[in-house]
Amino acid sequence: MEKAFDTRVVIDDESRENPTHRIDCYKNRIALEIEWNNKDPFFDRDLNNFRILFDLRAISAGIIITRCDHLQDIFDRLGKGASYGNSTTHMSKLLPRVSGGGGGGCPILIFGISKKSYAEN
Repeated sequence: MEKAFDTRVVIDDESRENPTHRIDCYKNRIALEIEWNNKDPFFDRDLNNFRILFDLRAISAGIIITRCDHLQDIFDRLGKGASYGNSTTHMSKLLPRVSGGGGGGCPILIFGISKKSYAEN
């Protein structure tokens, strides 16, 4: 279920909005984002969202599902490769952001959809 949060920070009785982006799926304090074929800055948005919501104790962990880089071989073979370029969301765009601390202290679980999941019909 998609979830929006109304977040703000109060300092000395002064309230300041701290807007976040909607989470694709949210349940039991777990935030899930699915990034399939967006531009890779969407990962920055998701990780920042996780960081803010974790720091505010709104979530306990974040999960990102994206595609592994080697799926490009299948897309190319199916004639869809041009739609899934190097600047779109995939694992090699995400991992350096997470390793660099993009999610702050929020525990993040990453799932990469790989070629092994593909069944040709």
